[in-house]
Amino acid sequence: MFDQSSPAARLPNAIGIGYKPQHFTDLLEAPGAVKWIEVHAENYMGDGGRPHAQLRALAERFALSVHGVGLSIGGESPLDTDHLNRLRTLLDRTNPASFSEHLAWSTHGAEFLNDLLPLPYTGATLTRVADHISQVQDTIGRQMLLENPSSYLAFAESTYSETDFLRCLVHKTGCGLLLDVNNVFVSATNLKLSPQAYIDAYPLDAVGEIHVGGHDEDHDDHGAPLLIDSHGAPVVDPVWALLDYTLVRSGPKPVLVEWDTDVPEWTILRAEADRAAFALSKALVS
Repeated sequence: MFDQSSPAARLPNAIGIGYKPQHFTDLLEAPGAVKWIEVHAENYMGDGGRPHAQLRALAERFALSVHGVGLSIGGESPLDTDHLNRLRTLLDRTNPASFSEHLAWSTHGAEFLNDLLPLPYTGATLTRVADHISQVQDTIGRQMLLENPSSYLAFAESTYSETDFLRCLVHKTGCGLLLDVNNVFVSATNLKLSPQAYIDAYPLDAVGEIHVGGHDEDHDDHGAPLLIDSHGAPVVDPVWALLDYTLVRSGPKPVLVEWDTDVPEWTILRAEADRAAFALSKALVS
């Protein structure tokens, strides 16, 4: 059972990367600025083998964050208890410093969709998502962090802003937040909002991790910019600038560089981690 009065596990205020097996040797031999790693929960729900052996070796050197993509926290259906129990087994086995999931839905009945889809921010949605978060936290016996989504449209029926919706979830459930700065930039560009104003309104005191990553650029039917969250490219300069803006307001936080598709050679990913370390270093001395 999750006890809201118990202190949550914390990652170090340092740089992490999304771990990929092709970087295993390089990461152990020349980690550079990297002090923690993130793995996707669903990749480690088997009973053992090389993935778990590598993860155990890495956990001896780096703090660990487990990031889920399959719970469908925002879905209308009840949570998949088999999936949730497998997640609990994984977290009990690895005892990570952090566990996170997405403010999104990805299921419809018995079907699983290969997308993280947005939600209308209404009172009914707030109740459903809060109930799901509480069920997750009670099952795994620890706090979870909830990640803000990338948005490509806004729901006319929404009665909360996204930042107010997240603040209410923190208050109702005791969850923490994962602030994805790239997602903020993507959503703000697509919805023609100010990313800085979003950060100003965000409940930064609840943030347990900050993420940066790459995105793809396209255009909508009217020729306006349309950004697609892809995690498959370098972080662009405006997102680095938004990270600087965020860290000035939040103070030092654990910062993760995500690169999940078209994964580059280690030297390229390490250079991204080094740049994130420079951004964090400015917050540490300010």
